[in-house]
Amino acid sequence: MIRVAIIGASGYTGAESIRIILRHAEARLTYLTALPEECGAVGDVFPQFQGRCDLEIEPLDMEEVSGLADVVLCCLPHKVSMGFVPKLLEAGLKVVDFSADYRLKDAAVYETFYQEHTDPANLAEAVYGLPELFREQIKGADLVANPGCYPTGAVLAIAPLLKERLIETDSIIVNSVTGASGAGKNPSEKFHFPNMNENLFGYAVGTHRHTPEMEQVAGEVAGANVQILFQPHVGPFDRGILSTVYCYPKKEIGNEQLLKLYDDFYKAERFVQVRKDPAAVKDVAGTNYCHIFVTCVKGRIVCFSAIDNLVKGASGQAVQNMNILFGLQETMGLI
Repeated sequence: MIRVAIIGASGYTGAESIRIILRHAEARLTYLTALPEECGAVGDVFPQFQGRCDLEIEPLDMEEVSGLADVVLCCLPHKVSMGFVPKLLEAGLKVVDFSADYRLKDAAVYETFYQEHTDPANLAEAVYGLPELFREQIKGADLVANPGCYPTGAVLAIAPLLKERLIETDSIIVNSVTGASGAGKNPSEKFHFPNMNENLFGYAVGTHRHTPEMEQVAGEVAGANVQILFQPHVGPFDRGILSTVYCYPKKEIGNEQLLKLYDDFYKAERFVQVRKDPAAVKDVAGTNYCHIFVTCVKGRIVCFSAIDNLVKGASGQAVQNMNILFGLQETMGLI
């Protein structure tokens, strides 16, 4: 039985991770931590777990976590996580990190979008945790950088085209809409219900920090430099991301060829389903699935993908990575 600790258990991804581990046949929660002001009985912090989990969420004690866990799901914010991950690794624990601190291989790029990187040694050893593309590397890792939610949906949408070098790599456009949970648990005026309800708005125009992550991973798949124009939006729903990706094909390709390409590429992947109609966030809500639809429109290839940002875009993918790390059936605990 795998002993699982969750650091940063009081947030949305922490709650989703608890939910998944509680139904996992080969893992059990042994330690939950959060900031002192967010601690308490799990059933008090998250009433949905009343009677299902009797653990306390408590302040982090490094000695305690090292004795109680085999793996840590590190649900800490960017810039905070790398202050804890080295100590967890030194204690012999495996770590799946939810932050961006270990996703970008080039520390200089990370520092452009975040802050100074203080753990370059572990950055060099971290494996990017998108299982459908990097499963073999994940198997032997101690530190997995769980992908961002936007890059997960966008890269899965175009990976077959990149792998077969069927599209131009200097003119990809990714247009995404996420639910309000993508902003995290801390309240803000913009996400106050009267402002959010019946509203739709873009943000981070040309500056979103998931852009270099998308370009890095897409470049690895393509074996070439990739440039992506990424524009995120927020919509009036709780969870999910719908991404629409626009690409120029290098040569003419028909819809039947595209469908066969995607079916062949993802035929062995349980959590990617190729659809014959556009993807929708409601169809994947609460699941670890990514739905993809691809078609040709006016000389361009248009790809749609839908994921749940808290599951395939965060906690579900983290558990999928955990399962790979420990040689378990990849689908265990996941729906």
